[in-house]
Amino acid sequence: MPSPGAPSGAETTRPRLVVVRHGETEWSLSGRHTGRTDLPLLEEGRLEALEIGRRLAGHEFALVLSSPLRRARETCEIAGFGSRAQPCDDLHEWDYGEYEGRTTDEIRAVRPGWSLWDDGVPAGETVADVAERADRVIASARAQAGDVLAFAHAHVLRVLGARWVGLPGIAGALFSLAPATLSVLGWERDVPVVNRWNDGGGDAWR
Repeated sequence: MPSPGAPSGAETTRPRLVVVRHGETEWSLSGRHTGRTDLPLLEEGRLEALEIGRRLAGHEFALVLSSPLRRARETCEIAGFGSRAQPCDDLHEWDYGEYEGRTTDEIRAVRPGWSLWDDGVPAGETVADVAERADRVIASARAQAGDVLAFAHAHVLRVLGARWVGLPGIAGALFSLAPATLSVLGWERDVPVVNRWNDGGGDAWR
């Protein structure tokens, strides 16, 4: 029996987009908004990246993409895809502007009820900006002759997941995503669907 992310029938003729959120960093552990700050993985994150590599082993990808930021690149390299990965600026994390490095609680202490999705960030990107970048990644992935693998960050991947199925970027608020997880964006016949999301389990992803 195929595993939960496996395609069948007509779905196999279309490329899937497999996305990986990077492993744990000091700021992801503490809940700080980490946009353009270039942090390395913690040792736990490096071990998580090894597990990601084990789960992806043996699958051929037509294209491998990675955010240029260190935490994504390290996850990609440790997982065994560094030599094939192409840097992709569109996979940069959301630019949080003046809220970079701050937790949601810290922001809400001065801006009660704040939500990244509803209220945005001063001097940073809007959700529409991030959705535009996500759309370019999706267009590139769908133009490939086989599956695509991308290593990136929580918020940009949440927007990407929403856009894959035709939802507005703000719907990324509904796509929770933990560190070191696999998600598979695929098809049901000619309809784009989410095959897996936020999968941190130890089984093979296919």
